[in-house]
Amino acid sequence: MDRLRLSLVVPVLVLLHLYWAPYTKVEESFNIQATHDILKHGIPTRHVEQTLAANYDHVDFPGSVPRTFVGAVVLAGLSTPWLAWLSSTEQVQMLVRGILGLFNAYALLSFRRAVDTAFGRVAGDWYILLQASQFHVIYYASRTLPNMFAFGLSKYSTPKAIDDSVLSIAGTLALRNLLLVKAMAAKSRKSARRRRLALYLLTLAGVVFRSELAILLAAETAYLLLQHRVSLRYEIIPAGLAGLAIGLLATVSVDSFFWQRFPLWPELAGFYYNTIQGHSSAWGVSPPSFYFTNAIPRLLLNPLSYLLCIPLALLNHRTRQTSTAVLLPLLAFVAAYSALPHKEWRFVLYVVPPLTAVAAAGAAWLWTRRAKSLLHRLAALALVASVLASAAASLALLHVSSLNYPGAHALARLHLLADTSDNTSPINVYLGNLACQTGVTRFLQADGWVYDKTDDKAQLLHPAFWERFDYALVERPEKAIGKWEVLETVYGYAGVGLTSKSTPPSEAASAKHGDDDGKGRPGRAVKQLLGWGAEVWEMVKNVLMQRVTGGRWVEVRTEPKIRILKRAM
Repeated sequence: MDRLRLSLVVPVLVLLHLYWAPYTKVEESFNIQATHDILKHGIPTRHVEQTLAANYDHVDFPGSVPRTFVGAVVLAGLSTPWLAWLSSTEQVQMLVRGILGLFNAYALLSFRRAVDTAFGRVAGDWYILLQASQFHVIYYASRTLPNMFAFGLSKYSTPKAIDDSVLSIAGTLALRNLLLVKAMAAKSRKSARRRRLALYLLTLAGVVFRSELAILLAAETAYLLLQHRVSLRYEIIPAGLAGLAIGLLATVSVDSFFWQRFPLWPELAGFYYNTIQGHSSAWGVSPPSFYFTNAIPRLLLNPLSYLLCIPLALLNHRTRQTSTAVLLPLLAFVAAYSALPHKEWRFVLYVVPPLTAVAAAGAAWLWTRRAKSLLHRLAALALVASVLASAAASLALLHVSSLNYPGAHALARLHLLADTSDNTSPINVYLGNLACQTGVTRFLQADGWVYDKTDDKAQLLHPAFWERFDYALVERPEKAIGKWEVLETVYGYAGVGLTSKSTPPSEAASAKHGDDDGKGRPGRAVKQLLGWGAEVWEMVKNVLMQRVTGGRWVEVRTEPKIRILKRAM
């Protein structure tokens, strides 16, 4: 029962993060908009091109390269049975994200069972504690990035007990099976089945969702071959061909239909555009060491994970072989991917659960020996303290991250402030670029209203363009041509700084944000969630400021981001 309660921590935290930060940003927009369009308009069977052009967001805003609809189709299908229980499209958006989040939570729990097999049940418990106290995996588990569709699949392939433990849900489920494989006898039938499943899932996830998984697949396959743990003829080729065939059948058929281009393989198009043609560099270039010195430490969050626990797992003779088998392919994957100039932490997110598994093995070894000496007890105490500190830091990051969606907050406020007494004509709203990038989705739009997301600079300079709008959400009101009045200003995250009694408080976020009231006190949303706990925290903070910190405090600062404009009469 205790282990069950511990396991529930992961899905509960995923849903808590979803509740606290329910909105999405531009990186997630394609899949969330596509899921909305499928749920609302269905999949057309007649006049397909005209129906898609009239109702689907991707036709008007296709982006630089086409992306796959496979994940959106699956999410829409899984969401449909529950729609009758919901009363608003905002709730539908949370449902869609919740389904994805629970899928990835299941992948992480499945990975935990592989850790049990590979390193023991104590290590499995420490895996949950370390994983749950991290921020990025839990926060992004429900976010509709292509990486998060691939993430779950990659984790299902790790249950080799670590031979195959690095490949188990296509990414997580694949790494799970690989983990199990690496902890099993190489020639057992079960190990062979897990290897095939892991390699199949990684291939499938790479073909459909994220092409960079091909590098991880190559690293894992090469390691297994060098260790004589896999058969090229009976495992690698059959698994690769099956994953390739089923992945291509799924993505080419689905995406050729929705994009009305045949044949279309979105991941191949994206790989050619970003990697071969080098367009990804336009989004920024990072040094080769970025993943090792910046991204992975941030993803693991707890410094003792990589400074103490992973080294212990490698030094301990009982966990050394399996830990090495997990780490080497992962490090090879990250090193190879570091050759590309454009880098983002989400590109290597798949390595976090396996790295955490190895750290859990080291933590378990230390924990079971805590009574041996004073040094062991102090190290175990430091480990517990580091987990608690990481959990506190993760919750702080959650609050800070929730302030990054002023567009969604502005749209919600507009729906409350707008004059809807005239029912003879629809309300026309212009959505500026920042609003669209920071939370506005079709799920949040009101029925009967007309929204425009035009970003063509030439059109925005014509006074006639602005005359048809009743309201506008813009970051710079002087860019809106004509006579407008500011109904409200919505604030967003502007950094963290040290404040004192003599420092004027930063301007508060909008009431919809609910982060504070402009005087450092918890706002509406915080009080609703924490109840009396928010008031207790306020009292504790005041005491600490008066008696400990000399009036100084670390403050999350906000600044004006979006103005809600109404046409002046």
